[in-house]
Amino acid sequence: MPGLRAQRRIERAERRRAKRRNAMAVAASAVVAVGTVTGVMSAVAGEGEHRSTARPETTRTPVPGPLPARPSPSATPTVKASASASRPATTSGSPSQLSEPSSPSLAKPTKPTKPTKKPASRPQASPPPGAALYRHPESQVLDWVRANRDDPRHPLIKSRIADQPAAVWFAAYNPGAVTAQVRSVTSAAAGAGQVPVLVPYAIPDRDCGGASQGGAPDLGAYDDWIGDFAAGLGSGEVIVILEPDSIALSDCLSAGEREARFASLARAGRTLHAANPRAKVYFDAGHSGWHSAEKQAAALRAAGAGSSSDGIFTNVSNFHRTADEAAYARRVLAALGGPAGLGAVIDTSRNGNGPPAAGQWCDPAGRALGRPPTTRTGAAGVDAYLWIKLPGESDGCKGAAGSFTPDYAYQLAKGD
Repeated sequence: MPGLRAQRRIERAERRRAKRRNAMAVAASAVVAVGTVTGVMSAVAGEGEHRSTARPETTRTPVPGPLPARPSPSATPTVKASASASRPATTSGSPSQLSEPSSPSLAKPTKPTKPTKKPASRPQASPPPGAALYRHPESQVLDWVRANRDDPRHPLIKSRIADQPAAVWFAAYNPGAVTAQVRSVTSAAAGAGQVPVLVPYAIPDRDCGGASQGGAPDLGAYDDWIGDFAAGLGSGEVIVILEPDSIALSDCLSAGEREARFASLARAGRTLHAANPRAKVYFDAGHSGWHSAEKQAAALRAAGAGSSSDGIFTNVSNFHRTADEAAYARRVLAALGGPAGLGAVIDTSRNGNGPPAAGQWCDPAGRALGRPPTTRTGAAGVDAYLWIKLPGESDGCKGAAGSFTPDYAYQLAKGD
């Protein structure tokens, strides 16, 4: 009966909205709309725009305005219990003064390592030791640096933020254009002998329909888009951060929708590896203040992380300490149960002083830059520290959401 079917559709919609509200209460990224859409540089040339050559274009978040309040990114009870042993005391100041020491500089490119032959059963595990990460020449912070050479904040922002390698985001569902956009990054990185970090972000029902909603119209379209994305990967080393929040923030979906999404993510991992066997693909593990390691591992297992990934990523756009994230990542990988060689990458862009006080999520004061991006972590099971979210791009309080805000960037660079 039409009336009954309509009523059932309304009831299903109400249930999904309730799940979304609950999911918002524990969202992975305290600034998901800003951090995950703009992150660093977003290759969103415009949906429907098709061209044979392209480069990522710096844009603001597609959904302007402040985000809804999110809970404080506080540490899990397990981490708190072992905090005295696992993490150093908090101090403020410049990155060189932080309790977490800086990694070796990556300013000079190194020659790419020769690829090793990958077993047919699964991809090669971790990025090559000491590989230099790629800094794309277009970003909001670089635009500011070029236009404000006489600003007294210029030297600190340039040296500590703009000069660091960072991720490139592909946040538009743009079949026909994304291949060339990806290729423009990977070919430039290969020419420099460096490793780019790419973030495909177009999964349907992205952000549970919240501030960063968008993506492909359905999973079939997404599968095709990932195929186009993969076609631009080239043959060099590349790190792929596959769909932030897609696994950790999936409780808003029905059981059937979640199962279908996870199957699509598993296909995406296989597609990326098939296109470029040297690609290192990492799946979403949320962060240490969200799901338990066991729950997150179960979701990762359901999404095929054991066979379709090279490991997991954590802390995207968040503030948790590196030591806490590394410990959490190891627990997740142990609970996942293999195969051996899976690793983790951690977003360290703004975690130098650890998480803010409870309830503070929007450009919180007292934060600092974390460890510079590197694949030389010296930490077991941790393949890289990356800047996936670009420090200085506002969450919507110190500046327009997604915009580069020099005062905020300067505070992060100083560590206050």
